[in-house]
Parts: sequence; structure tokens; C-alpha cells
Amino acid sequence: MPRERVGSMKSLRALAAFAVVLGVAVSAAPAQALPAKFWGVVPQAAPNLEQLQRLQRGGVRSMRIPFAWPALQPVAGGSFDWGSLDAQVEKAALAGVEVLPFLSGAPSWAVPSVWVPGSGQGVKAPRNLPVHGAAASGWSNFVAAAVARYGPGGGFWAAHPGLPPSPIRTWQIWNEANFHYFVVRPNPAEYGKLVKLSHRAIKSIDPAAKIVLGGLFSAPQEAELKRKPPLAYFASDFLDQMYERTPGIKSKFNGIALHPYTSTYKRLPLYIEELRTVLKANRDAGKGLWITELGWSSQPPSRGNSFAKGRQGQVAQLRGAFRLLRGKQRQWRVQRVYWFSVDDQKGSCNFCDGSGLFTETFVPKPSWRAFVGFAGGSAG
Repeated sequence: MPRERVGSMKSLRALAAFAVVLGVAVSAAPAQALPAKFWGVVPQAAPNLEQLQRLQRGGVRSMRIPFAWPALQPVAGGSFDWGSLDAQVEKAALAGVEVLPFLSGAPSWAVPSVWVPGSGQGVKAPRNLPVHGAAASGWSNFVAAAVARYGPGGGFWAAHPGLPPSPIRTWQIWNEANFHYFVVRPNPAEYGKLVKLSHRAIKSIDPAAKIVLGGLFSAPQEAELKRKPPLAYFASDFLDQMYERTPGIKSKFNGIALHPYTSTYKRLPLYIEELRTVLKANRDAGKGLWITELGWSSQPPSRGNSFAKGRQGQVAQLRGAFRLLRGKQRQWRVQRVYWFSVDDQKGSCNFCDGSGLFTETFVPKPSWRAFVGFAGGSAG
């Protein structure tokens, strides 16, 4: 990163640590209007219409879902299979819930899939981002096709004239590009190229569309390792290197996104202030911040899983985090907050089996009522 501007990340983190104290000690700002559709959720399993309607009654205004290129175009040069996405977009429109898509993944015909280091050969991911040769062309075609289908005047809306129109106007690029579980060789310069490719493709179809960077995992443990190539980057390091290594990148996106997973909400100011410091150093402080994943598990506390808090502990973390983000919304320019997740699902990650506001069979947990307390509406 540009040391002459912001110094070493160790120094930055030492300074930002003050924000941890300030963020939880200073009283919340006076009540103010939050940005539209501020409270959102991330489902693990596609919710049905009845479930979406319940979420909407509880105050959920946006739902973040994957637009996975490998599932949509598994064969090189093949047509896109929009069936499963059509169903999700249709139900969301009927329920009055906005869709925030994150465009991600690469089919093996475009980028080789390789084992994720440390996964015990249990998980594969693209070796690198689709920014070279045929992979870059394929990615651009995929992105443009998605916008042409679900954006304003898109083919999906033309085919469903009876639906309340809810065209997608904001697109998120990739997911946790600084972490090897989503691209085995994370690379800030490659990610900058991907954002540029995506910007060109999106704007060619919808010039007024907004682009948000993929949610960066705030502090993966693998970022501490001295591996070459790196397995992961701290979010602030990755963002700063993207700026440094991608000329003209500022004009290619409208907001940044963070996944500030941590054992306690009290560390959120540290991670957020780090990113805001990078934005200021790169003369881009006007960009908004989207928290596109945040959560803790209701599973019983465990020494091996710092995200597991028990049912009441999950409630305490949600309330603490939401009060903080609401109170600091203007200072941190927070645009959206998405809880991960709507529902419990076994096997997806080390806390996914308890991260939901609802159980796997959609029985509400105490955290749902706490969520509704901030988002408004009815918990029933």
C-alpha cells in the first residue's frame, strides 16, 4: 500500500483500535432517517413466497442472492439457464422485497477449479478471477446478459407483465475476493480488472445502474500467513492495493462492501474505520459502505467456534451491532446492513447451522424479533 500516505497497516490498526472504544462508548446519535431499504437479509435456501411475505412484514426490504455464473452457463458457448433465478426474482417482486445480486463464480471451462488450500480437498474454487482471454469475454457476456434480463426493460419483466415492476439497478461484483475460499489466488490487481470489465458490461445495458464492490472478509486468519501467493488479505490491505494497482478505478463503482465477521460486535468500529481510512487516503471518502454480510450463530457457545453465542447471545450481538451501525450510519456512510442469514443450514460454513433468524424449518428464533425491533413491522 502507499506507505507515504497512510503508513503501515500495523500503525493504522493501532490508531483504529481507538474507534473500538469510541464506537461502543459514545452514545448513539440522535434518531435520523436511514437510507431506503437499509435492513436486508441473506438467505441460505431460496425462500418461498409465504416466507418472503413474512420477512417483508417484519421490515426486510432487500434480499442478497448469488447470480452464479457456473450454474447459469455450465457449457462453453451454451445458452443461459435462468430458471431458478426467474423463480426467485418473481417471488421477491410479488412480496415487495428488492433483490441485490452478487455476480460471482466461474465455470471450469472458463477458469480451472482447484482445491482450496486447507479445505482437506473438500472445497473447490476458481484458481483466479476471470479477467484474461476467453474467460474475460465470457464474464462480460454473462454480466451483460444478467442486466439485460433483470434490469429496466429486461426480458424477464417483458415476459411477466403482471408482476409489480422491480428491475435490478444495483449489482455487486464477486464475493469475498480477498479470501481463498472464493478465488484460490486472491489478487487486488485482478479484482480491479474484474470491476472494470463488469462496469463496462453493466453500463452498456443500463447506464444508470449502480455498482458495489464484492463484500470483503474483514480479517481472515490466513492473511497473517507469509504465503506466496497469498491465501488472503485483510480487507483494508486488499482495497488499498486495488486502488494503487488499478488506474481509474474510482469512477467504476459506487460503493464498497464489507463482511465484518468477528467474535464480538465491539470490534466492528476497528474494521470499518480501517476501510474509511483507506478511502480517505485514496481521495474517495464519499463512497458509501454496504455491510452485505454480518451475523453470529445461536448454537451453544463453543471454545472452537467464537461465532457461536447461544440464542440469547445471538440476540445480544445483533442488538449491539445494529445499534452501533444505526448510530454511526451518517459518520460511516452506511447504506445497507444485511444479516447472514435468514435460515439455518447445515454444512455450509462453521456457523451456518445456527446463523439464521429462523431455524431450518422456518421457525422464528428470538433474533427474529430483535431484527424486527430495528427494521419495523410485525414479527408474526
